Amino acid sequence: MAVNVLFSARPALWPVYEPLLSTYLGELGIDFDLRTEFPPEEVDYVVYAPNGGLSDFTPYTRLKAVLSLWAGVESIAGNMTLTVPLARMVDHGLTQGMTEWVVGHVLRYHLGMDAHIHGLKGEWRQDVPPLASERSVAILGLGALGQASALALSALGFQVTGWSRSPRHVSGITCLHGSEGLTQVLTAAEILVLLLPSTPATENTLRAETLALLPRGARIINPGRGPLIDDAALLAALDSGQVGHATLDVFRTEPLPSDDPYWTHPNVTVTPHIASETRPVTAAQVICENIRRGEQGEPFLHLVDREQGY
Repeated sequence: MAVNVLFSARPALWPVYEPLLSTYLGELGIDFDLRTEFPPEEVDYVVYAPNGGLSDFTPYTRLKAVLSLWAGVESIAGNMTLTVPLARMVDHGLTQGMTEWVVGHVLRYHLGMDAHIHGLKGEWRQDVPPLASERSVAILGLGALGQASALALSALGFQVTGWSRSPRHVSGITCLHGSEGLTQVLTAAEILVLLLPSTPATENTLRAETLALLPRGARIINPGRGPLIDDAALLAALDSGQVGHATLDVFRTEPLPSDDPYWTHPNVTVTPHIASETRPVTAAQVICENIRRGEQGEPFLHLVDREQGY
């Protein structure tokens, strides 16, 4: 019997993913039927994106797993109609893209590039930056993206400290956890990168109290999730100079409204949620490998802990 795979994402993605998924499933020797519509009771796997329109999984009585095309699963992790395994997207293309974006913006701050790019013309500035080994960078969130970014920055010589809510071990990286660990990380972070998932426990991780722990003038980079930051508290910290600059790629409301104060604040750089994107070629490989695993009775990759929310 063929494995029935439902593709539930934006219609514009179907012509991109259909040939890739078909090719990889065929190479894995899987007898499959891949469509954008099935009778729900005949579906074995759902290739899923939250904007695909599917929200009620109750009729999908044969369903074995939901395989997300997105790294973030906050919009589905709490769905009470979903009782089968849920896998989030972790693929090397997305990871590489995020690592490049994070390293680029850390180097921008570290080297003081803005002073030369936007400085006064005719001003001979000889501000020599410290070496990377003299610069403290902290990463909040040590999942696949946080670990990859931490290792890349460490390879450049930066003093990198990572923090997560629960204990983690990353070879060569100082890893802290819990509330005491967060305090320790923030008090030393000249450059702070946020790569935490969005859950009730991580909302407003950066708020007035925690922003006050940073060294004065610290830089913040957020390619993680918008709700990690209390926006009013960050704006106040920017106005007071407690935070020197913030580069923000994600927001509570997207696209960011045209009248949002982040657009015009002199010490904020807005990027339009481009830090990293799911790459269809590599994402399709991950999806197909999980289908193979499901059919062979092997553990799925990148399963979401529904209680933790990621």
